[in-house]
Amino acid sequence: MELRQLSYFVTVAEELHFGRAAERLHIVQSAVSQQIQRLERELGAELFDRSPRHVRLTGAGERLLPEARAVLAAAERARAAVAPAAGLRLGTSTGLGEHLDRVLAAFAEREPDVPVELVALPAEERLARVADGRLDAAFVRGVSPRDQLPGVRVLPLWPDPLVAALPAAHPLAARDEVALDELAGLPLSITERRVNPALVDLVVGACHDAGFQPLPGPASGSLQDTLATIGTRPLWTVVYASHARVLHAPRIAFVPFRAPGLALTTGLAVHGSNPPPYLDNLRAACGDHES
Repeated sequence: MELRQLSYFVTVAEELHFGRAAERLHIVQSAVSQQIQRLERELGAELFDRSPRHVRLTGAGERLLPEARAVLAAAERARAAVAPAAGLRLGTSTGLGEHLDRVLAAFAEREPDVPVELVALPAEERLARVADGRLDAAFVRGVSPRDQLPGVRVLPLWPDPLVAALPAAHPLAARDEVALDELAGLPLSITERRVNPALVDLVVGACHDAGFQPLPGPASGSLQDTLATIGTRPLWTVVYASHARVLHAPRIAFVPFRAPGLALTTGLAVHGSNPPPYLDNLRAACGDHES
């Protein structure tokens, strides 16, 4: 049994999709499948229930998952014991925009000799890596107490307002603000709920409160692809205002929502009992940005 096989297994278990797991691992899908099959042969048990429509963990896979994560965390600690990380390992996500730039600049002023390693991962994986020590801290949005892993604290930082992204040629694009119900006739292109449940629940719930069920648009991939699609056809999506301000998208208009608007709270996830050594200065750097 190799650490590589366990790492591939954990990634597939988190994605429940061999193609997406391969993308995260930056390898071809066939290599992931081969290593998982070798692991299954060595263990004498099938770890995934595979069908053309879904991938699910078997009972053996569910029992292996926490053990595999523990082994990988122990291996990471062993590496750190030999060559301790000198910097700050910080989990990020797309959409932080101006927030990230300003926080990093403010942190560098306080800790000029501390390098920062940025790690972009899905929210669930960010929290898991904070819990097992593979990340020192991570930015997360809309995390409720029930979403937090044992041993992880989420410190609230700032509200992140959302804006509507519309085709620049659409009549609503010229508005200073837009009411949510005015978008009822346009299909909504948004990420899958499994990728970002807090965002999807906020937007879909707000549409219901405004009196309509959003029309389903094409499945949202990357934000860049979604915006490119919106630039050519009447669709809409949501983008964090802090991110919209740094995007170059001439065929897209970013329009604020009419009050009370839509927003998710960004927080800083840290280990509950073993916070990073630079936490005070990191929080201060985040506070510098809260204007």
